[in-house]
Amino acid sequence: MTFFLQGLTLGLAYIAPIGMQNLFVINAALTFPRRRALAAALIVLFFDITLSISCFYGIGSLMARYEWLQLVILCLGSLLVMSIGIRLFRTRNEGNMTKAAPPTLPQTISRACVVTWFNPQAILDGTMLLGAFHVTLTASQAAPFMTGVITASCAWFLGLVFFISLYSHRFSASILRMINMACGAIIFLYGGKLFCQFLQLSQLWP
Repeated sequence: MTFFLQGLTLGLAYIAPIGMQNLFVINAALTFPRRRALAAALIVLFFDITLSISCFYGIGSLMARYEWLQLVILCLGSLLVMSIGIRLFRTRNEGNMTKAAPPTLPQTISRACVVTWFNPQAILDGTMLLGAFHVTLTASQAAPFMTGVITASCAWFLGLVFFISLYSHRFSASILRMINMACGAIIFLYGGKLFCQFLQLSQLWP
């Protein structure tokens, strides 16, 4: 139980800060019906769990070892992230946003994958955080620890959807539009930051 609680608290501290995944889920909860928002959260949750497990076992070391892989992820990820931000920012709001047609399932899956797996900084940070704990745990301790981390992700994303969708009807269309624009702008700027990192690294790579 000690290692489960340790993983739970670490998982909450790792996932709670506002990031692209949280913005993606918040936007879905505000603008789409609860069932579709919940589906989006479950898809993000799947990618987040696979990322956490991969970071725990050190996938970030591959990026550190093969610089070309980091460059590819940075380049593709930054462009895709910026495109998502532009799409959110340019969303037109005719009446109630909750009646807007939600993205298709393939679109939701691809966008959730981008905001999770095409973020090299998240991969490296997750590897440093979770990977550092991995080397201190035995095989029997690792299982409850990662169970705690996964439980934290489930509680956070699903709770986020239910809490926000519960009060989304109190937001007017114009307020939802402003939130959409803010989320889109933040995601676009984040993608621009990733692209600047790509340009810097590409100049250093022989």
